[in-house]
Amino acid sequence: MGAATNVVESKEARLPRQVKGALQCLASEWDDIVDSKALQVIPIKGAMTNEVFQIKWPTRGNDTSRKVVVRIYGEGVEVFFDRDDEIRTFEFMSKYGQGPRLLGRFPNGRIEEFLRARTLSAADLRAPDISALIAAKLRAFNELNMPGQKKVWLWDRLRKWLDAAKRLCPLEEAKAFQLEAFQDEISMLEMKITGPHQCIGFCHNDLQYGNIMIEEETKSITLIDYEYATYNPVAYDIANHFCEMASDYHTETPHIVDYSKYPGLEERLRFLQIYLESSGKKPGEKEVQQLAEDVDKYTLASHLTWGVWGIISEYVNEIDFDYKVYAEQRFQQYWKQKPQLLGSS
Repeated sequence: MGAATNVVESKEARLPRQVKGALQCLASEWDDIVDSKALQVIPIKGAMTNEVFQIKWPTRGNDTSRKVVVRIYGEGVEVFFDRDDEIRTFEFMSKYGQGPRLLGRFPNGRIEEFLRARTLSAADLRAPDISALIAAKLRAFNELNMPGQKKVWLWDRLRKWLDAAKRLCPLEEAKAFQLEAFQDEISMLEMKITGPHQCIGFCHNDLQYGNIMIEEETKSITLIDYEYATYNPVAYDIANHFCEMASDYHTETPHIVDYSKYPGLEERLRFLQIYLESSGKKPGEKEVQQLAEDVDKYTLASHLTWGVWGIISEYVNEIDFDYKVYAEQRFQQYWKQKPQLLGSS
């Protein structure tokens, strides 16, 4: 849910002085820039956690400009993830050419390389050729050997977020959301959908369209924004990506989820086939089927995760988004799908 997408021009955007200072310092190292202070600030819409800006400087000749991305961290969001871990992940990715390079840091944010690629739209996720590229890229991402404990973080994180939601939420609201019931639901899910056959990998955990970029000429895919990235069952990462196909954050009602857009069985199986094949071995039918079943069940964990995230965000986030209504929809989907997927009421 933390994405950078549509660019909206605005010369009025105000950057904190320390950020401007860091940008001018960076620009003064480039000898093709006319004036390091003559920067244009363009807010990038669609971010759910941070404020994101594109920064441009005019350069000498060729009508070109130097561009970077500035990310100012949202306040209060440290309840969701450890910012130091996220920076370590970002630096690791940057070092191994997996994402944008880190160009500078300031106390509450960073400056990143501007990728000359376009951010995907909601419709792109459904395009078979692009979906195939995402499947292969996700497999490569899941196989990265990242520093840190290679254990499942999903359930601990969910319990921690639930505690935070209960702390922030007024009693009446907590009752309406049935927050008390979720402690048992998390334990039940962990017991029922965790299996020894499951593959644990480094997961993005937030693979919505705004966190995926494509370089049109080379057709290379880059995954960005690693705030929520941890080790987890890869089936959860895929399930979360499928759930994101029901959202479009660039409509008049970005918080409304349309589950009629959730991919059908054929589309899901095609994605899983490509995901498994991209490691170089042809998977057996049984392997594809098993992963498909696991992914279906992990959609329940995705609904709970982002539902609880929505409740917390309502109280800690300044971004104009109806987090509460979003949370309601994710919880409704959880209760609706649970009997179908787990065979229990």
